[in-house]
Amino acid sequence: MPKTTLGRMPREAIRLLDIPRPSKDIVGKFMALIDLTGTLADACDELGIVAVIPAFQLPPVNTGQRIVGPALTVRNIARDVQIHKAAQEKINTQGETEAHNLAEPGDVLVMQGVMGCSNMGGQSATIARRSGFIGAVVDATVRDPDQYRGMGWPVWCRGFTPITGKWRMQTVEVNGTVEIRGVPCKPGDLVCADEAGVAIIPAEKIAAVLEVALKIDGADTKRKADIDAGVAISDLITKKYK
Repeated sequence: MPKTTLGRMPREAIRLLDIPRPSKDIVGKFMALIDLTGTLADACDELGIVAVIPAFQLPPVNTGQRIVGPALTVRNIARDVQIHKAAQEKINTQGETEAHNLAEPGDVLVMQGVMGCSNMGGQSATIARRSGFIGAVVDATVRDPDQYRGMGWPVWCRGFTPITGKWRMQTVEVNGTVEIRGVPCKPGDLVCADEAGVAIIPAEKIAAVLEVALKIDGADTKRKADIDAGVAISDLITKKYK
């Protein structure tokens, strides 16, 4: 069934109604990496790809969780309005529901937003999860952190705020290219995130990154086994694992 819009935004602001998505097999291989973002950081270094954001820049709301899935993107900008007047007139220009409407199970909501006000709240997150999003990466502030934790729905963001974004910002684009802490993210790029950080793998580089990551993962697994087995340090530092 063809996808349609909700009319919350001009049609031209929604760049794609359907995004490219990797196979479940590829997603599963990324998920199986023992040290997800650490391994991907090493792989991207070898391939010359800028893709990884450390958790000190974009920390997780929930600890001990990881996600892998294609990005469905949203871009918000600050509004140039008198806030209290907009609030009294109930002028809400947030449009992330257009993204919720396009989501499929396994997608990751990736949002470039506005600092200081809420780019996502608990009700929006609940709708996002119901729509199929497995988590969210927000380069901005959000509110209702307790609700994300209670839902067990993983979110990476720059911080929290109680201040609504309804009157303070505007959603100007869905499924365009966004920038997350300096790393570009296109719809369909593979988002991999865990407690250590977030890796955004360009869609056209997924196969190459996975190939290198699997080699690194295998080598690290063997070295860890040797360490646990008590292999002499002199052998550990001379043996070629990678």
